[in-house]
Amino acid sequence: MLPAVLRQERQFRLLFLGQALSVVGDRMTQVVLPFAVLSIGGSATDVGIVAAAGFLPFIVLGLIGGVLADRVERRRILIASDLVRLATQACAGVLLVSGSAEVWHLAALAAVFGAADSFFSPAFTGLLPLTIAEPHHLQQANALRGMSFSTGSIVGPVLGGLLVATIGEGGALLADGGTFAVSVACLLMLRPRVVERGDPEPFSSGLRGGWREVKARTWVWSFLLAMVVYHVIVLPSIWVLGPVLMKDELDGATSWAIVVTAFGAGSIVADVVLLRWRPRFALRAATVALAFASCQAVIIGSGLPILAIAAVEFCAAIGVSAAFTLWETTLQEHIPEGSLSRVSSYDYAASAGVMPVGTIAAGPVAGAVGIHPTLSAMSVIGVGAALLCLAVPAVRNLPRAAVRGTAAPDPAAP
Repeated sequence: MLPAVLRQERQFRLLFLGQALSVVGDRMTQVVLPFAVLSIGGSATDVGIVAAAGFLPFIVLGLIGGVLADRVERRRILIASDLVRLATQACAGVLLVSGSAEVWHLAALAAVFGAADSFFSPAFTGLLPLTIAEPHHLQQANALRGMSFSTGSIVGPVLGGLLVATIGEGGALLADGGTFAVSVACLLMLRPRVVERGDPEPFSSGLRGGWREVKARTWVWSFLLAMVVYHVIVLPSIWVLGPVLMKDELDGATSWAIVVTAFGAGSIVADVVLLRWRPRFALRAATVALAFASCQAVIIGSGLPILAIAAVEFCAAIGVSAAFTLWETTLQEHIPEGSLSRVSSYDYAASAGVMPVGTIAAGPVAGAVGIHPTLSAMSVIGVGAALLCLAVPAVRNLPRAAVRGTAAPDPAAP
């Protein structure tokens, strides 16, 4: 049976269907784009440049996107973002199919894609609650969104590999462009709840206002700090050191594929559980889950057989998905609607913006002290940060909001 949020919330159903397909396309592109660069004679360095070009705009534009999404209709921002990303993928696909593509073309298009994505993410976080009529459906909606990411992480790479093998890199990017067309069609039919807002404040004031909303809530900035540690310290074990370890000590890409697949399956299990389980203290549960998620690094470097590593990573993935879903839900329940996109933009900036620091440092640190000690230290630091966050009363004692946008008092306040 379909979850109640899909059966009863037509507006969310439209939003979800369009985005679920788009997520698969995005995950597919993560596999296709490196091969596209290599297919036109690019080097490994060129692959890194193109990847960085798509990532860097978020550091610059993420907070701006949050301010904009709290000032204008978020649905329009999503439509504009999808249209830009459709155009970039179509242009890249045509250049590749015609044999005219050069590395700088793909890097420039990746930068435009990343810029559009910078505006999409904060607007989407703010729009989702406006497609929900019943407040108790909000967690289900976020769990389904998380499930689309988890499923896309499994289906997307497989589909991307098949398309590259059959119709080539250019054809695969054109197919990804088609997913954005479907998303735009769904968004055009979308009629979210309308919220009246006053006259918009000056842009600089809006930017400062977002920071005030973050700073005023102990539970927000405490969890954000724990998330920064997770993204800088723990995640490089997945992006950098995990593949290196698999190549040096196990069966390389085959072993890593087993781990990644098990991780994706664990994420799906967590999302299914969260469709029904609604913890009374969502942020407390998210923080405990973040501690489990931070065990990923030590598991990868444990020296266990590959199937055992995959099995334990399956369990760690449950923590990852639970932490992110419950965190998103907590923000949407407690942050006022007029500030939600700005606060979420700080969330995205604190994660996406700092990740390169860890990915750049992970290799040299592992080279100096050894890959296994580095992986163990990553988990120790990550778990420690999550436990410190859990020790904060405002995090541990934050209740659920009965009605979306009715923020409870900060439990740390006198």
